[in-house]
Amino acid sequence: MFSTVISGAIHGITSYLMHVEVDAADGLPSFNMVGLPSTEVREAGDRVKVALKNSGIRIPPMHITVNLSPADIRKEGVSVDLPVALGILISMGEIEADALQDTMVLGELGLDGEVKKIRGVLPIVREAAEKGCRVCILPAENAREGAVIQNVRVIGVRSLQEVIAYLTVSSRDRDTLIKPTKVRLTEIFMEKEAGGTLDFADISGQAAAKRAVEIAAAGFHHVLMAGPPGSGKSMIAKRVPTILPPLSLSESLEVSTIYSVAGLLQPGEALITQRPFMSPHHSITETALTGGGRIPQPGVISLAHRGVLFLDELAEFGRSTLDLLRQPLEDRVVHIARSGGTFSYPSDFMLVGALNPCPCGYYPDRNRCRCSEKEIARYLGHISGPILDRMDLCVEVPRIAVEELDTTGILNESSAVIRTRVLKARKLQQERFYGTALRFNSDMGPKDIQKFCHLGMKEKRLLEQIFHSMDLSARAYHRMIKVARTIADLDGSQEITQMHLTEAACYRMADSKLWRKKTD
Repeated sequence: MFSTVISGAIHGITSYLMHVEVDAADGLPSFNMVGLPSTEVREAGDRVKVALKNSGIRIPPMHITVNLSPADIRKEGVSVDLPVALGILISMGEIEADALQDTMVLGELGLDGEVKKIRGVLPIVREAAEKGCRVCILPAENAREGAVIQNVRVIGVRSLQEVIAYLTVSSRDRDTLIKPTKVRLTEIFMEKEAGGTLDFADISGQAAAKRAVEIAAAGFHHVLMAGPPGSGKSMIAKRVPTILPPLSLSESLEVSTIYSVAGLLQPGEALITQRPFMSPHHSITETALTGGGRIPQPGVISLAHRGVLFLDELAEFGRSTLDLLRQPLEDRVVHIARSGGTFSYPSDFMLVGALNPCPCGYYPDRNRCRCSEKEIARYLGHISGPILDRMDLCVEVPRIAVEELDTTGILNESSAVIRTRVLKARKLQQERFYGTALRFNSDMGPKDIQKFCHLGMKEKRLLEQIFHSMDLSARAYHRMIKVARTIADLDGSQEITQMHLTEAACYRMADSKLWRKKTD
């Protein structure tokens, strides 16, 4: 007898519905799986047979053929175990075929019949809902993740026996047997809104660095901090998420999809509601940074999507590793080509870099620094010019004076205060970009800059002088205008003034002083 069960799979960051076709016929006992399955998918046959036996289902000697359609896409993962088992049961007459009408099934089976958690549930359920499925049977640990998609009934199951019992009762009694999982999106966001322990109030001094980070957060710009060890660079970077605008629902779904595909959603977790903060060690491999592998997975830069990628000790990263960031920083997506196809992962992140000015970290203090000019040039040479050109703001973080460490009777600005200003600037950007795909000032292209960043004659002359005196590239020129637009937003100004352009140029000038002085 022939049967078909709707299932799903992921291909990169996207998903597609898969039809698990099962034919059980008399003949020499065998189990064949076709449809371009990978090794772990092909092993589903053994898992399913043992799981059925341990669940009290005896499979008589028969010739079983399983086809995974479409057959031209290589199948990865273990999500087909449960659909294959149900397909066999339908072919054997144990379950009515109508019981799975408009139903999508996912799940890995243990040898004892347990239905185990899988990855990639969120995008698959979304695809199923769009294709007309009304019910999704999922592992119980993935139920809240799937229930984020509001227009389907999500049934979380823990064992094969539980699934069989659910499908063999009348449709009227099913909800009393297993209640559909439901989530309230507003409650999820409210639960995660409570802040952590990190706060800008913990940081004394470093007004210039905090100002640069505030501008970066308001416009979602990339920022680089340079200074000696212990000056507070890492402390500042780790507090950047506390002043960023909260994730919107659409952004949360994007981020949650990536984490779902990577299998990083915690059991019972429905959505990622706070902006990610990724801080990889400088020994990270190129594949781990950008993604890929035998079974392609999102890399760290994709896990930082809509959030912060913090690269501490930036000059310690390999030059080839850092240069892999060029295209993602520009296009906000990373493309990975493999024999199984081409995969694209979103990577729209805010890059925050921190580095020491020399190998020992104390240049230009020659009382403490013993590095030669060649050593300094070689050290900073790990960071290529194209990467530096993509940094919107560069600020020096000097050593803190002892007077600034004594905070008795002094209240530093908290993250809440800074975030209030950032949100006001963000609101101006929302109004400005209404009806477009732009979100932050950093998203603007050259044509958008012409449309939204009007400059007066004085400002144009000043910008021309800055361009020639600093020998800027076209990219740096446009990035400086975008930073000036963000500074104007923080001031509540509709127009970009000379003061805003001058401050934006100072952050490019810090870039110039830090590298050209040491490498020329």
